Amino acid sequence: MSGIGPLEPGEGTRAWDARRPVGPTPRRAGRIRSAVAARYARHRRATLAFGTAAVLLAGGGYLYATRPQQPSPPPPPPAPYPAQVVEVAYVGGRATPAGAPPRSFSFAVLLSVESGPPVTVTRVSQPYAGLSLVTVPRTPFRAKAGSDRKITITMHVTQCGKVPMDAGMPFLDVTLRNARAMQIHSYILGTRYAQHLSQSLKVACSHSPLSSPKPSRRLN
Repeated sequence: MSGIGPLEPGEGTRAWDARRPVGPTPRRAGRIRSAVAARYARHRRATLAFGTAAVLLAGGGYLYATRPQQPSPPPPPPAPYPAQVVEVAYVGGRATPAGAPPRSFSFAVLLSVESGPPVTVTRVSQPYAGLSLVTVPRTPFRAKAGSDRKITITMHVTQCGKVPMDAGMPFLDVTLRNARAMQIHSYILGTRYAQHLSQSLKVACSHSPLSSPKPSRRLN
């Protein structure tokens, strides 16, 4: 072989074409640019979506945190004291029940509950040592708001010397209980009750020595 000529490609090699440009062709480069642009666009859309969601979440949290606070509802008012809602009024004399002991007499009062929870009457008493009493209905009994209970009271003179000749301002002690408290309240039943009590005591003790209870003396 003489001289230097072009090299022949060896076996298993690709012939080198001097006319083929190095690097991707314009068409391939365009496809690459399109793919890159599409990937960038998707990344940008994802970034914008994430940023928008974060802004909306932060804005919602701010609005929730700065929302006007609704005032808490006030607590329900406490139940009234029983003595505030119970009235006791004198009705009049009643026939003495059969079987009552001698020197007994009866009358009726009306107990009313204006409002609030039910009230239980646990005891009815009077201040004079020479008298005892029973009620119908017997204590304890319950009265509801808006209701009236008629109570028949039968008094029995146990000692005439320990009852007043003329009861000026007699009263009844009534023990009341509701959901809030238990109270003992004194009810002055008025002039008619005072007259009825005084007359009944005089009749009951007409054959017994009468004397008014004497006040106790205090030693200094």
